[in-house]
Amino acid sequence: MDSGGEIRIHQQRGLPDFLQSVNLKYVKLGYHCLISNLLTLCFIPLIIVISIESSQMNIKDLRQLWIHLQYNLVTVITCSAFLVFGFTVFIMTRPRPVYLIDYSCYRAPDHLKAPLNQFMEHSRLTGDFDDTSLEFQRKILERSGLGEETYVPEAMHYIPPRPSMAAAREEAEQVMFGALDNLFTNTQVNPKSIGILVVNCSLFNPTPSLSSMIVNKYRLRGNIRSFNLGGMGCSAGVIAIDLAKDMLQVHRNTYAVVVSTENITQNWYFGNKKSMLIPNCLFRVGGSAVLLSNESGDKRKGKYKLVHVVRTHRGADDKAFRCVYQEQDDAGKTGVSLSKDLMAIAGGALKTNITTLGPLVLPISEQLLFFATLVVKKLLNKKMMPYIPDFKLAFDHFCIHAGGRAVIDELEKNLQLLPVHVEASRMTLHRFGNTSSSSIWYELAYIEAKQRMQKGNRVWQIAFGSGFKCNSAVWEALRDVKPSCNSPWEDCIDMYPVKLVA
Repeated sequence: MDSGGEIRIHQQRGLPDFLQSVNLKYVKLGYHCLISNLLTLCFIPLIIVISIESSQMNIKDLRQLWIHLQYNLVTVITCSAFLVFGFTVFIMTRPRPVYLIDYSCYRAPDHLKAPLNQFMEHSRLTGDFDDTSLEFQRKILERSGLGEETYVPEAMHYIPPRPSMAAAREEAEQVMFGALDNLFTNTQVNPKSIGILVVNCSLFNPTPSLSSMIVNKYRLRGNIRSFNLGGMGCSAGVIAIDLAKDMLQVHRNTYAVVVSTENITQNWYFGNKKSMLIPNCLFRVGGSAVLLSNESGDKRKGKYKLVHVVRTHRGADDKAFRCVYQEQDDAGKTGVSLSKDLMAIAGGALKTNITTLGPLVLPISEQLLFFATLVVKKLLNKKMMPYIPDFKLAFDHFCIHAGGRAVIDELEKNLQLLPVHVEASRMTLHRFGNTSSSSIWYELAYIEAKQRMQKGNRVWQIAFGSGFKCNSAVWEALRDVKPSCNSPWEDCIDMYPVKLVA
């Protein structure tokens, strides 16, 4: 090649355009590492100076130091006493760690599966829905993200359906006892050793309560602290965990069981109001049982440690209060109405929740960036877009309530998550539908079944519920977590993730 050609090649290659070639992701990662280790870097010069000074000391210097301490014996003893007292107070008043020993998710028998075509055919044959309502349900199902293997209760498989108190009790017993039987089998925990029981079910609250049904079934001890949470929606599972955590701070060396479920049998809507037809299309049978402990020895066999619970309640706002509302339609038929403002209200609740959660979990680098952009926005440029903290730096896994495709899409977009971060939520919605407050446990089971949970990983469970509420729970893996026996994904995990129709 001639020299002219060489010149042309060098001109073409030249120096790269760093604005285009430098990946800002790595610049941000470097900044994060620098700020996160800033305190350590500041201590290094101090350690070096102390080391140099110590190396220059001789026997005479050490003897003089000892004599100085002898003449100030009262001061030394007083300081030591204060240190011992302060350490004792710290040990006695610090929150007790709460460990998740294991959990179990209920999987209904195959004969309760409701393929989409069968669902629509049953809806048509009941004679309760007009053509417009049937077409509306068909469109919702097509866009819902639900697959062909979700479950509806036994009473809904009959034509006409047979909702009754007895059928609703039967559904509750099958779900709760199915999850609890598996939990006790896997953990080998004697039910009589359970000291705290919390059950949450939003729409079915019979007398005696669901918690009493469990006490009766397993012959739990007479002094058990039992609670039954109702009407709190899909976020009640996190609320139940929070209540169990608070009880474990008071009662030493005991177990707590949290059961989360929803009952569909008596809450199916048989009218034609569109906003009340959506729950029929999304909600499916499911439930979970979680075993918690505050015994220090259980850390070795536990799966996770509870790190934070943050709860947000927007019930003071009328729109938020009524956006998920149980009521009767004009024909007197009862159902749950979903407002068109639901997603906007959920976004506002999430914003409030992560404003509280962020300082607890985000690295200092992200907090400084957020604060700096907030100051610039307030003082200099009000049109400046606010900085969205990178929660991927705080969490390794995300369990977003599988309330519907739109909920998952919005959180993926607003939190700037990758497809792998919402995979567990999408696949849970596809395989099991919206199982209400228990959905976040099916998602955690999915992550474990994929063998992605490593020691030290942090998990963020996010749930939304009527009221309106947004609640978060943060867990830290105590070991490389393997799926438990009879996991809901045990015989189908290799088929996932499936490609969803856009």
